[in-house]
Amino acid sequence: MKSFFLPLLFVLACVAAAGPTSPVWTKQDSNVSARLRGISAVSDNVAWASGSANTVLRTADGGANWKKIPLPEQMTAAPLDFRDIDAIDEQTAYLLSIGESTASRIFKTTDSGAHWMLQYTNPDPKGFLDAMAFWDADNGLVIGDSIDGHLQILITINGGASWTKVPDATLPPALPGEGAFSASGSNIAMIGVNDAWIAMNARVLHTSDRGKTWSVSTTPIDSSESAGIFSITFRDSSHGVVVGGDYKNENAAINNVAITADGGKTWKLIREKGLTGYRSAVKYLPGGGKSMIAVGPTGADFSNDDGQTWTALSYAPLNTGFDAISFVRGHTTAWVSGNQGALAQLKFD
Repeated sequence: MKSFFLPLLFVLACVAAAGPTSPVWTKQDSNVSARLRGISAVSDNVAWASGSANTVLRTADGGANWKKIPLPEQMTAAPLDFRDIDAIDEQTAYLLSIGESTASRIFKTTDSGAHWMLQYTNPDPKGFLDAMAFWDADNGLVIGDSIDGHLQILITINGGASWTKVPDATLPPALPGEGAFSASGSNIAMIGVNDAWIAMNARVLHTSDRGKTWSVSTTPIDSSESAGIFSITFRDSSHGVVVGGDYKNENAAINNVAITADGGKTWKLIREKGLTGYRSAVKYLPGGGKSMIAVGPTGADFSNDDGQTWTALSYAPLNTGFDAISFVRGHTTAWVSGNQGALAQLKFD
């Protein structure tokens, strides 16, 4: 394992008192070459990662050693791309594979990956699951691309023992070709025990009653087949941020970040001092107030003011980029993951 310490102050001297500003990045060895788009931090010691080529990893020692978990034949007989992993605790994790029709599946382990249960296989030839999130061990939801003008949201209230589609009548009609980008598993943000926001191409869905009813708002983020919202985060029921861009033009920084202060009813586009490129994941720092970080394959950006202004960070000392980020609950320790088995731990002081 190689460590690289970045004495970056994020060039934030003017807001140094506003929140954490001195991170330390520690590069870690995954010993795999898969693209790791799924990452889920449980504690300072335990984290899970997942990705292409049927890859699932777990560390129990803070990343000093990452173990590739042997998977049963039902999970390796066909190539599966595990784009999202959500760990509930050290032993329990949900795993989502993406793809058309039956390639989209949900698995669960309750014994640190020793055994896996297939909980759901997408039955629709036009179906394509994108991301999932959980309020707690029993209650969660999954978003998929729209089918024939209907949004696709599945909900579980029993730890994944069953997944029920939200009725079409409960959801707004889908826009043509509307879906969510399966880039980092962070298309869904949850606050408290009832609120969830789902980022689609350029719209945001919101429920305040754990999926029973839904509203929708339009954001000013540019949208196309390769561009739109890739990630969403909220720090409370009012303040949130969406980020994205064009994954086919990763260095472009045009209309790719917007903020809300009214729970997602309206969104303000950030044009000045915004993101410096395509960003696939954004997270508030737990306990960091208005501070957040956005990551992408070409770099990262940091904000200390609810996303109103951003400062660019460089990955140069790590010689890699990242697709996803996950913070330990209640801590300012995070893991990031990316292409060619890239993994690193990030700590803010």
